[in-house]
Amino acid sequence: METQTDTPAPSFGALRRKLAGKLFEHGSPGYDELATPWNTAVATSPAAVVEAAGAQDVTEAVGFAAANGMPVAVQATGHGVASSMDGALLVHTRSLDSCTIDADARTATTGAGVTWKTVLGSCHDHGLIGLCGSAPGVSVAGYTSGGGVGPMARTFGAASDRVRSLDVVTGDGVLHHATATTEPELFWGLRGGKGSLGIITSMEFELLALPHIYAGALFFDAADIPAVLRTWAQWCPTLPPEATTSVAVMHLPPMPGVPEPLAGKFTVSVRYVYTGNPDDGATWLAPMRSAGVPLMDMVGPMPSSMIGLVHSDPEDALPASEGSMLLADFTAGAADALLDAAGPDSGSRQLTVEIRQFGGALAEEPEVPSALCHRQAGYGLYTVGVAAPPELPAMAAESAALQQHMSAWAYDGTLPNFSAGSGAGGFAASYTAPVLDRLTALARHFDPDNVFRLGQVPTR
Repeated sequence: METQTDTPAPSFGALRRKLAGKLFEHGSPGYDELATPWNTAVATSPAAVVEAAGAQDVTEAVGFAAANGMPVAVQATGHGVASSMDGALLVHTRSLDSCTIDADARTATTGAGVTWKTVLGSCHDHGLIGLCGSAPGVSVAGYTSGGGVGPMARTFGAASDRVRSLDVVTGDGVLHHATATTEPELFWGLRGGKGSLGIITSMEFELLALPHIYAGALFFDAADIPAVLRTWAQWCPTLPPEATTSVAVMHLPPMPGVPEPLAGKFTVSVRYVYTGNPDDGATWLAPMRSAGVPLMDMVGPMPSSMIGLVHSDPEDALPASEGSMLLADFTAGAADALLDAAGPDSGSRQLTVEIRQFGGALAEEPEVPSALCHRQAGYGLYTVGVAAPPELPAMAAESAALQQHMSAWAYDGTLPNFSAGSGAGGFAASYTAPVLDRLTALARHFDPDNVFRLGQVPTR
């Protein structure tokens, strides 16, 4: 189906009357708040925003869009925006905020607007945890639909592997309850297919009995960056599956929330989560503690609900340029290449250049297969540049040059949650050819009017 262009905006009155929630047209009060994504550098212009009060509102919105030839987009926290949404009907799910913890069954059931921060807080008194990402402020549904590769991935795998059921409105306006047995094809595609098959309204997933972790971050000054990167490269292959780690070269500005020892200069951070005995965790971390003189040592026993402190990702909206690639390996030579391209003497203006170690449980195929691909990648590279919007293209070019500099260690592909905003090419790179073909066939079946074409399944 061809994407429609130059189509007059429809009258939203009929849709508004069917909604339990609210509808905001372009230019009306409340529109900007809901339409603006977390990355404020991305200009979005949906024709209208539906603040859904329940699954029926989502169904009504999708049906209206299909009848009027409009694309549909979805947003909860605004992370990972895929396009400008020009002329689209945006369904905002922040009001789908129910969160129920069944401590006996070790499960959580969450609405599409629920963030990991809410889940972690609700799990705290039960000694449970879900497989969240590095930034607990993102939505559970958006993160998990992209696979969900977080700071315990080597130990427990991807968040999508723990999903038991999903309620989703597909492009034909039908609300489905998908499980591995009731609708196995849809269940397969929703776990890793990101926003390509529908709008998740709620989901049930497994929790882990893990009241405490040995975790946190070590910070070193610029002079120690070469030794820390080389030591980290040699240390990672020795780690047991109870450990998940990343390393980040950072250039943090002097601003509120940035600790004084880190502000305004190049530093390097070693992030670490160990899920076993704390004494064993300290023993495994010892080589990194001795790789330099830490400016700050923030690693120790903590409640698992505080796992967001490991990365301390910014929560406030920012104008940002993001880039990513997968790596087959990260050797001492790769560490030197990263140092050349992003170290203190490189002239890099990136806020963060991070390498995450994968492997362990993440590399194992789950009992119930999903659309998440590239599990065999050894590492992931992720860059964030923050600047005034006119300067962001230069940041993006710098990130692209960095990726080219690291191409000798590249693994072909990327991950859905790290390819936002990179268009159909980035979406396609998240999957192997057979998986992409299968997702496309599912989209054609469940979305005959192609309303989710902004979800980045190739336009037909």
